[in-house]
Amino acid sequence: MRRAAGSVLCEAMIVGAHAIVYTSDADGTRAFFRDTLGLDSVDAGGGWLIFALPPAEVAAHPADGPARYELYLMCDDIHATIDELTAKGVAFTTGITEERWGLLTAIELPGGGRLGLYQPTHASPLFPSG
Repeated sequence: MRRAAGSVLCEAMIVGAHAIVYTSDADGTRAFFRDTLGLDSVDAGGGWLIFALPPAEVAAHPADGPARYELYLMCDDIHATIDELTAKGVAFTTGITEERWGLLTAIELPGGGRLGLYQPTHASPLFPSG
């Protein structure tokens, strides 16, 4: 058996994922993750904060062009989440769109980046019974 973060035991070789957001405003983005989203973090040294994320899933999709990677945060109720984040001063770059796999919008990050936010309607390995 392998030991994963948080003392969760599993048989998988991969025990987590590490995502990096490159931005022209790293301090603002770190503050957004910490203060707005309330993510826990550790200082990896020299002020480099690494934030804990909820459980994740990964999917492979065919690409018409060059390979790329995308990052989306998931929520249970996109309307309530947008309301809560808007009350905290968060701006969104798009309205909600209904995709085959869920309801989608995008958060505007400090430094001008976009972070996808969606309410999944597809089956998920995170919630096998629902």
